[in-house]
Amino acid sequence: MAKVRLRKFDPANYLRSEKDLALYLDACLKEGGDDPAFIAAALGDIARVRGISDLANRTGMTRAGLYKALGKDGNPSFGAVLKVIRAMGLELRIGPQR
Repeated sequence: MAKVRLRKFDPANYLRSEKDLALYLDACLKEGGDDPAFIAAALGDIARVRGISDLANRTGMTRAGLYKALGKDGNPSFGAVLKVIRAMGLELRIGPQR
């Protein structure tokens, strides 16, 4: 029987354009529901694409603070989420539920 080698899926490998980033975050907001860790991890994926150091400079947060807040078990404050979203060149919009 042949061995199958699997690699961990990393969405950051597929996020190339601004549109990709926005669509990914929008999909994660819909899929993640009320799970703040899921949304924080999605923001972390985008942050890795954009560069943690650059994002830290733009938000005024430390790299370590960003890694902690946007990691798998992160629980950033709403203020931190807004800072990160704006620093990424994205915006948060609200609309009626579908």
